Amino acid sequence: MPPKATKAAIQDALEDLPEKKLKKFCMVLLDRRGEPRVKTSAVEGKDCITIAQVLVSTFTELGALQITLELLREIDCNEEAERLERDSKAVSSASACTQGPSAGASAGRYMSGDKHFVDKHRTALIQRVSTVPSLLDELLGRGVIKQEGYNTIMAQATSQAMMRELYKGPLNACGSSGKDIFYEILEELEPFLISDLKKLG
Repeated sequence: MPPKATKAAIQDALEDLPEKKLKKFCMVLLDRRGEPRVKTSAVEGKDCITIAQVLVSTFTELGALQITLELLREIDCNEEAERLERDSKAVSSASACTQGPSAGASAGRYMSGDKHFVDKHRTALIQRVSTVPSLLDELLGRGVIKQEGYNTIMAQATSQAMMRELYKGPLNACGSSGKDIFYEILEELEPFLISDLKKLG
């Protein structure tokens, strides 16, 4: 299903909200912790089409979907959240974490030879990433992993075990676009490690 289906599902959900609830949704969105942040000027006083566009362009299709569901529940719009979840089943199945390499940019942006950078340096990343909880928070926020996967990984005893679980489960299921996001987060959280690995090729 094309990316616009995700935007359309989110837009429909927002259009179902009364004006006061829509304002509250935008307020909670702007107050949301974690990166990337949404600018006030991007959503304040804007229509549902624009807000849906901002969500998708800021968080990616899957991330926008999950964040919209979370925020709807936070403002007690559970009925709208359930409807969006139902409407987005087909959309989710075509998302970055389920459609794999056929998702358009099949090779991924961060290739190292014929392998994705994060696959080529799997062993080093498992051993050396030290900011795993922050990494997982970002992956959850951007829709690369789901809450259940997050909980399973966080239950592991060591950082290395968490990283192995991440590679074994959610990251394996994500296509190249999911791995691209993983790489971008690592660049933010572990710049020196990524710089070292880049020198290796």
